[in-house]
Amino acid sequence: MSTLFKNLRVHQIFGANTDVGKTILTSALVRASTIKNNTVYYLKPVSTGAPEDADDGHIQRFAGPQKSLVHTECLFRFGDPVSPHLAVKMASDKNGETVRSPTDETFVNSIASYIRRCAMADRMGHMYIETAGGVHSPTLSGTTQADAYRPLFLPTLLVGDGKLGGISSTISSYEALLLRGYIIDAILLFRDEYYRNFEYLTPYFAERGVRVVTVEPPPPRAEDTATNVSITEEYYSRITSTSGDGLVYDLLSHLDDCHSHRIEELQSMRRRTLDTIWWPFVQHGLVKSEEDVTVIDSAWSDFFSVYDAPKGTPGNSNKNTSLLEPQLDGSASWWTQALGHAHPSLTQAAAHASGRYGHVMFPQATHLPALKLAERLVHAGPGKGWASRAFFSDDGSTGMEVALKMALRSFAVKAGTTLSSSAKKNLGIIGLKGSYHGDTIGAMDACEEGVYTCEWHNAKGYWFEPPTISIRQGEVTVSLPPSISSSSDSSNHAMPSLSSVYDVESRLHTSLATVYRRHIESTLSNLMHKGQQFAALVLEPLVMGAGGMIFIDPLFQRVMIDVVRDPKLFPARDGPQDLSQGLPVIYDEVFIGLYRLGFLSSTSLLGVYPDISVNAKILTGGLVPMAVTMASESIFQAFWSNHKTDALLHGHSYTAHPIGCEVANKTLDLLEKMTDSEQWKQAKQNWVEKNLEEGSSEIWSFWDRDFIHSLSHLDVVNEVMALGTVLAIKVKDKQAGYGSHSAQKLLQSIKFSPSDDPLLSSAPGGAPFGIHFRTLGDVAYFMTSLNTPRATIESIENRLWNTLSNAGSP
Repeated sequence: MSTLFKNLRVHQIFGANTDVGKTILTSALVRASTIKNNTVYYLKPVSTGAPEDADDGHIQRFAGPQKSLVHTECLFRFGDPVSPHLAVKMASDKNGETVRSPTDETFVNSIASYIRRCAMADRMGHMYIETAGGVHSPTLSGTTQADAYRPLFLPTLLVGDGKLGGISSTISSYEALLLRGYIIDAILLFRDEYYRNFEYLTPYFAERGVRVVTVEPPPPRAEDTATNVSITEEYYSRITSTSGDGLVYDLLSHLDDCHSHRIEELQSMRRRTLDTIWWPFVQHGLVKSEEDVTVIDSAWSDFFSVYDAPKGTPGNSNKNTSLLEPQLDGSASWWTQALGHAHPSLTQAAAHASGRYGHVMFPQATHLPALKLAERLVHAGPGKGWASRAFFSDDGSTGMEVALKMALRSFAVKAGTTLSSSAKKNLGIIGLKGSYHGDTIGAMDACEEGVYTCEWHNAKGYWFEPPTISIRQGEVTVSLPPSISSSSDSSNHAMPSLSSVYDVESRLHTSLATVYRRHIESTLSNLMHKGQQFAALVLEPLVMGAGGMIFIDPLFQRVMIDVVRDPKLFPARDGPQDLSQGLPVIYDEVFIGLYRLGFLSSTSLLGVYPDISVNAKILTGGLVPMAVTMASESIFQAFWSNHKTDALLHGHSYTAHPIGCEVANKTLDLLEKMTDSEQWKQAKQNWVEKNLEEGSSEIWSFWDRDFIHSLSHLDVVNEVMALGTVLAIKVKDKQAGYGSHSAQKLLQSIKFSPSDDPLLSSAPGGAPFGIHFRTLGDVAYFMTSLNTPRATIESIENRLWNTLSNAGSP
């Protein structure tokens, strides 16, 4: 990941094309840096062509009077003067054996390692890393340079093209870098007096706040080597002079200022944040110092680059230590990440839709991104087999507001004239204790009183205390709450495997299913006898996230659905008979949907379809907010009439936001490929083989099965559970609940990365990483992306094991 040193200013140099003068201008920068008495490091990560023509040799040859201050390095050198990805192949052909191309990870780690070594010097230094060819020229693996170098997130100089067509290639290269989030500190350009591209590009980029530095072009190459060296030396002396136009020397000062400003900005962000920001879900009274603020400089893949090591760890007071360190995004940024941060395909999709549409009005209109998304969600995605319509909104909470309106109207239409106006205002929902559907008022009213609700909260309904699933002491256990255990032979039921727990169809015929049904039926009958009227069942299928990562017994939820659809308990009224039987059922799949738990939708495990469901978060890969509420045809028909006031009069300014729709379509494209990847197959096989899971291949996790079971045996751990990307660890704590700090305190040390941990692998760029995580009281949870490498997950597992196995009880 990104590094930033006080004593080493680093810039990478991209070219708008090949043969635009990157090496010449880099030589000028190197030489000017030595005039300021700086140690200079020049790195050419990949060199192709004859050694005598290599760029690092040119740099050293014309380093100037103080060339002893200049250190050059090339990491990967090939003899053929072709693109690096071809050079690897040609080397294989020449040697008669396969030459494996270094992976992007190896490539990036090699560069990062070189930067760190150079930063160990005691004196101030400048580093220039010169890329090969143009911005999108391939690296050794075939990945374009713009993407391959992105994990390093180094400040960038772009050398523009002064030749015919150079205006276009320079602007295109700039936009390609900008699209990937690069910091572009300056654009360098030769003052070609024929094409005069600099006259157009200078004001063009000035309007965008980017400095353009123009330099006189080099003299024509002389045929005689000695003459050529002489005129080239004279050229470099002239353009790096502190007299004359002094543009290169001035550029150096600008780059130093950019470096200093970035550090100063990072240093001030904590204090400025505490003075200005009001965080969600944070008690500001418990934020004791600036060190409690996490400053995120950038993000890539599963990692943040965060500013400044905290007190008590190897400190950033040392000028040789990077001011930035990688920190794993252990909560998937509030459960939104699925493909990693700054995924280039999603960024490009967003830019494309932004450029084509911006945002457009949606009522009684359509556009292709929205139409495609609706069709694939309804006909091929989680709505397949039951949904007929897709309604767009802003986020999970607003998506649930829409779902509640749909369900209430459907019930009211079905009830017909038997439901008075006052009765409509007091309709209740059926749900589960610990549920959470968002922070808007309506979504909160669909939950019982709790830590998330506000003064206006008016809970409308009844919430059952659910049986839960966990792994305790290596045993899969279904735990019954007191309200149910009194009717069962035990409060804890041992199960042979996780697969057996989620084999709902087989379990429907067990005695426990009978216990569940009697409990639900009798409770609802008593409530309705007292006058309570219910209009919908609202469920977070399988896992209640914000309530504490509570894994619910799926059999209980299935029986709940069967009960509320039973016409004996909820008979049809005098309304339209084509509406579905019983109460409408809402699945809140904002958290668990779209493969968070390893499968597309909970319908495959619960064995029944909802009438309404909501998807968000993973839907757009964590890039932009968007939610989709899907509904069956019977729900849609409840709003159908010839009167405007009967319509679903609910909307958002950014309904069907084209950018969100386009990003969602691209996310679904990538997810479809990912589910058939080798990584997924291996993770599934791990659980099938090690746990002897009978039946369902859907019950699996990216977290290692043996690790989960070993964790459940630790003294400080009460229970563990894992499915798909999610790992939840409930620690032993007498003060259990959301207000507890036990999990946070117990695992606080994993936030930082001790460099002497032999089990700790590295983030992209080769640096050890800390783990950013959040807790829900006594529950710590961790989430991977759907493409997190197994090596990264193993590193997290090792860190958790070391910390928890050596911890005392909280």
